[in-house]
Amino acid sequence: MPEIKVTPLGAGQDVGRSCILVSIGGKNIMLDCGMHMGYNDDRRFPDFSYITQNGRLTDFLDCVIISHFHLDHCGALPYMSEMVGYDGPIYMTHPTKAICPILLEDFRKITVDKKGETNFFTSQMIKDCMKKVIPLNLHQTVQVDDELEIKAYYAGHVLGAAMVHIKVGSESVVYTGDYNMTPDRHLGAAWIDKCRPDILISESTYATTIRDSKRCRERDFLKKVHETIERGGKVLIPVFALGRAQELCILLETFWERMNLKAPIYFSTGLTEKANHYYKLFITWTNQKIRKTFVQRNMFEFKHIKAFDRSYADNPGPMVVFATPGMLHAGQSLQIFKKWAGNEKNMVIMPGYCVQGTIGHKILNGQRKLEMEGRATLDVKLQVEYMSFSAHADAKGIMQLIRMAEPRNMLLVHGEAVKMEFLKGKIEQEFSIDCYMPANGETTTITTNPSVPVDISLNLLKREMALGGPLPDPKKPRAMHGTLIMKENSLKLVSSEQALKELGLNEHQLRFTCRVQLQDPHSDPDTLHRIYTHLKSVLKGYTIQHLPDGTVMVESIVIKVSSSAEDTNNKVLLLSWSYQDEDLGSFLSTLLKKGLPSGLC
Repeated sequence: MPEIKVTPLGAGQDVGRSCILVSIGGKNIMLDCGMHMGYNDDRRFPDFSYITQNGRLTDFLDCVIISHFHLDHCGALPYMSEMVGYDGPIYMTHPTKAICPILLEDFRKITVDKKGETNFFTSQMIKDCMKKVIPLNLHQTVQVDDELEIKAYYAGHVLGAAMVHIKVGSESVVYTGDYNMTPDRHLGAAWIDKCRPDILISESTYATTIRDSKRCRERDFLKKVHETIERGGKVLIPVFALGRAQELCILLETFWERMNLKAPIYFSTGLTEKANHYYKLFITWTNQKIRKTFVQRNMFEFKHIKAFDRSYADNPGPMVVFATPGMLHAGQSLQIFKKWAGNEKNMVIMPGYCVQGTIGHKILNGQRKLEMEGRATLDVKLQVEYMSFSAHADAKGIMQLIRMAEPRNMLLVHGEAVKMEFLKGKIEQEFSIDCYMPANGETTTITTNPSVPVDISLNLLKREMALGGPLPDPKKPRAMHGTLIMKENSLKLVSSEQALKELGLNEHQLRFTCRVQLQDPHSDPDTLHRIYTHLKSVLKGYTIQHLPDGTVMVESIVIKVSSSAEDTNNKVLLLSWSYQDEDLGSFLSTLLKKGLPSGLC
């Protein structure tokens, strides 16, 4: 039986370093190629030696597909293509292709130029890697080769994020990447066809969470920011340059306008200008409200939010600063955090998920003394708040997507093992499908039942209808009798008469013969007459004839009688029938084996 194999090289029972290998119909596809924010050693990138101990990845992979521009999904791409070696096609949407190199270069600067790390990709490698990218449009079926086709669907989450439907023959897989089933202030909700894939591979970051009303969370966020500003404190909001950042900027911009507040709001320079430029450029990927009002007012041109300069961090008085990156593991957000951590008037608001090992994760778990680089310790006195403005699907959203796509199997990645286990139970209970959650390096194999498409001739369908059979229904399979013809790689079911005509063949009559022993004291002709009388009484509605040549015919079935030379009471009945009357022939042989009733004349 054909099978599909799925092996996570990253994001198996873990968040970060998404990289999933799928083998389907003899094709090998890599889904995402991310890096882990919590590590600075070899564990930062996926372990590609799993695929290739001795050669280039090009010989093994048919294509690479990147779901969106977050670094935990694309951060290892230049390393994989330029340092390990891959020359095949890389697919991603237009916005992802535009934004990905900017984030990769920004990350390279922090890692190499500021931290001085070696064994890392260069600016040139990023450019060379992006030359291999083929952009995808939504809902466009792309033929990777003669057998492999892919199609992208809108995933919400961040600008340009896509879910992807991969198909080889009749086998298919859907990979969600990261997605959001609820629309927000700047993006729409994820959507997919009822494509019934063999496997749906879904993220499960918030596998056990059902989020409260978004409006309550927004009100709470604005209240906390306002209170801190009123008491003269500073608010740090660590964000990634695109996604949540725009969401919260729109929220604060409208609140500042409404409340006529004067405290400055800043955003890390460089990235945000570029980010907002891309939101304007790819306006069709945003939600309906933004698209509608775009002509009168661009939501991404902010009046109250200004570019941040490093020296502003030491300014007295209240302020709000959006700084990158989002988990406080490096960069400007970490620099500002170090300066402001010692003052209890200040506040840091973590608006999303933090990977284990990052400063963000440590302070959210209540750590108040942090060991920084060079053995220095940092006392954390500022207030720490966590507010999920995450653009990931919660448990309810994941279940909603399963209802939409109707997969035959489910596989969870990009989540914590304990939470996955809980969701796995829920999915199996509610949908009665198998759910898998492989760890990194562990392979899940799923056997598929490929459906083979067959055309049916109209004459055969009409004949079935005339026989009074039920109308064809895709949900209720039924048997059809006919001859299967294969012509030019397509199959057609036709009547046997049509098949003989099309193929120019003569019909062969296939007949079955069976012997039945019978005790009867009468002569052979009398026994035959008694059989004729018995069958007339049992078989109503059938054509039964007693022929002059000493045989009885029931439809196409011929019955002859002969006696044994030693014992004339021991009769041998010969039954012969064509394959069309096989059921009737079997019935008659069973009936006659029981003998003839007494009293027959």
